[in-house]
Amino acid sequence: MNKQTIEQTIDIIKNYPYLVAQDVGFSDVRKYPHNEWMKHILTDDEDYTLLAHRGSYKSSVLSVCIALMMIVYPNKNIIFLRKADNDVAEMIRMVRKALESDTFRRLVFALYGKVITLDKVSASEITTNLYRSASGSSQLLGIGIKSSITGKHADIVITDDICNISDRISKAERDRTKLQYQELQNIRNRGGRIINTGTKWHADDVFSLIDNIDICDCYSTGLISEEKLEQIKDSMIPSLFACNYELRIIASEDVIFTNPQTDAPVDTIMNGTMHIDSAFYGEDYTAWGIMAKHDNKYYLYGRMRRKSVDECYSDILDDYEKYCCHKIYNESNADKGFVARDLRKLGAKVILYAEKENKYIKIVTYLKAIWKDLIFVEGTDKEYIEQICDYFEDAEHDDAPDNAACLARLIYKKGNDEYKPIYMM
Repeated sequence: MNKQTIEQTIDIIKNYPYLVAQDVGFSDVRKYPHNEWMKHILTDDEDYTLLAHRGSYKSSVLSVCIALMMIVYPNKNIIFLRKADNDVAEMIRMVRKALESDTFRRLVFALYGKVITLDKVSASEITTNLYRSASGSSQLLGIGIKSSITGKHADIVITDDICNISDRISKAERDRTKLQYQELQNIRNRGGRIINTGTKWHADDVFSLIDNIDICDCYSTGLISEEKLEQIKDSMIPSLFACNYELRIIASEDVIFTNPQTDAPVDTIMNGTMHIDSAFYGEDYTAWGIMAKHDNKYYLYGRMRRKSVDECYSDILDDYEKYCCHKIYNESNADKGFVARDLRKLGAKVILYAEKENKYIKIVTYLKAIWKDLIFVEGTDKEYIEQICDYFEDAEHDDAPDNAACLARLIYKKGNDEYKPIYMM
């Protein structure tokens, strides 16, 4: 191969890797800050940890870096870890797309005078025709951080978002993630590196084990406009904005929902969507609400009783008929559909769904996002509004905010397959 061509190619990869990312198709990747991140990942001799805010394209640049490692260090094997297996598959897909691009075909031909091919490809691994290993291991192997790593070894260990919202909420999850991270020291080959990218979620999360962290918050990168940052800040509680975007940890606020807007006319919820948050005796409340959206405003009529749901059927159906609701949504997790069957026999159209989302995150995401545009309708139970305004992360009762958040999510995600009904009348 032409020596000058090889040197020019190496110079681009070593000093201007952001150009490769742009050429692959990541148009939002910039010289600053992404080029410096990529240079650290690709060329540092020591371990490297990058904490960057949400929306900083760190996973995009990481996928290109992994693909570049596979052609620049063709005899080194890489193990990539994320929190969950399905998230791993997404990164493997991105790396594969880069390796199969015209950009990488040109780079490989310039370096080696040969056409790159993928000899082994699956949702969790990739091996190219450049790779030579006597061990028989895959060139790139992706696994979930909770999977067994016993017996595995790698020259380069890369983690991305192994710490997430679960680590913020649960001490047990934080401890589990830290133990799993410490195990990574045992799979790194002698002289190998560990590279981490992610976002800090808690003062005592896995990143508390790591020194010399490169921290890039939303103000230093310049990737998000001031106007957009204000919109994001308005859509979540301050503690979540602080850890996701400012990369600092502050205590959770006792007050999340303040200054409720009230007394909208009842005709604003006519033909609206109803949702029931069922209680089955005990100390919980049965909460039900009707929500409708008009002119970018959300109108909510909420009711709540400290009774089992079956004792509330009459009141629920009265509201269902009085306000001409098209359907009632009800989760199937707790009662396996018995409430839905009862209400159907009484003439209601009921949609069942399986709840998959963490309750706290659901409330501070969907209900918080619409709070400034939410108006409670005349006749809403005072206790319903008070329970929402009294809600905080460890609140004893959360039936009303959960009900309101489910309605907010339904308006946002109407038609989303994730909330596709199990069956309906």
